[in-house]
Amino acid sequence: MRIVHQDEQEAEDRSGSMFTGKVLMQNLVAEGDAPSLRVTAVTFVDGCRNIWHRHTTEQVLIVTDGLGVVATEAGERSITAGDVVLIDPNERHWHGAREGHDMTHLAILLPGKMHVEDGLD
Repeated sequence: MRIVHQDEQEAEDRSGSMFTGKVLMQNLVAEGDAPSLRVTAVTFVDGCRNIWHRHTTEQVLIVTDGLGVVATEAGERSITAGDVVLIDPNERHWHGAREGHDMTHLAILLPGKMHVEDGLD
């Protein structure tokens, strides 16, 4: 057994081309820890979001803090602490913080691939 404490001070800046601003990530359960599961704490800072993408497996997002948004081709939905989002395999989506807000969620994924699209459209 191992216990990992979610701590924003342990998170690393992973901002880059997949995000519109600053994002911090802490791997809570990494691929080397559990071959069938990944859990990552992701903090989107002040309106940051990721771009359109898809995963080949289900993705679960558990919002732990702040105010955010998750979007699919069907539209956008507001999310806040306590919300749990289930994204189907290969569902085109993006997620992040509302403008003027930070948002942290736990992202839970099975092994698989992510397909990233160009741009924010």
